[in-house]
Amino acid sequence: MKKLPHLFGLTLKSTVLCGTALALHGLATAQTASPAAWRFQLTPYVWMTGLDGRIKPLRGAPAAHVEQSFSDILENLDAAFFVSGTARQGRWVLHGDASHASASRSAALPLGISARAKVRQTSVTLTGGYNWQWAKQSSVDFLAGARLWDIDASVTLPGIATVQSSTSFVDPVVAVRWRYDFAPQWSSLVYVDTGGWGVGSDATWQMLGTLNYQWRENIHFSLGYRHLQVNYRNHGKQLDFSQGGPLVGATFQF
Repeated sequence: MKKLPHLFGLTLKSTVLCGTALALHGLATAQTASPAAWRFQLTPYVWMTGLDGRIKPLRGAPAAHVEQSFSDILENLDAAFFVSGTARQGRWVLHGDASHASASRSAALPLGISARAKVRQTSVTLTGGYNWQWAKQSSVDFLAGARLWDIDASVTLPGIATVQSSTSFVDPVVAVRWRYDFAPQWSSLVYVDTGGWGVGSDATWQMLGTLNYQWRENIHFSLGYRHLQVNYRNHGKQLDFSQGGPLVGATFQF
């Protein structure tokens, strides 16, 4: 998903976060039900995501740099989950996505000082819009809504001090999701959103792409990649981070 929150000017570069997630990122279901009936999707998945960014919680705070391999992330990961959902009625679409990740790690500062950095990031995206079925095997969702961010970050200098920062803001976003059925049991999904525009953050964007296989009538398996990024500046504070990595999951339609 982009850069990790700027807490201290701390360059937080975590490389892979492995999280179990629930996502309803849509494999759009076929229009088999009554137009008035609601249809839903649920996708538990594992996201092997990296974290990369800078953190500066307060004006004039020191910067730290953290790098983690995949095994390091698993060792230092405090918690992670990802949940998203889609509901459809006729051509109308509602979509929600929630993600949470918390990780901590020691980092080196100038003059041989060691610091302990911890970041907890939660984001919730809610959008709604309209589905355009431009071909029998393909359709596009046009969506608009908002993304709420809640980011807590801290840097501890053992025996010296602890600096903490808590930041919440809301970004407007617009999104497009394209599904294409290219074979009887195979489909692809591409989702892109962007927003911020100085309302909450300077910029935020997200990209998801999956290849999907229909194993049963209402069960699909997916393999793909997801990236999420945000850049935030406010009164000397910087919260920049990105999360990105492959994912595997199973989609249940009902």
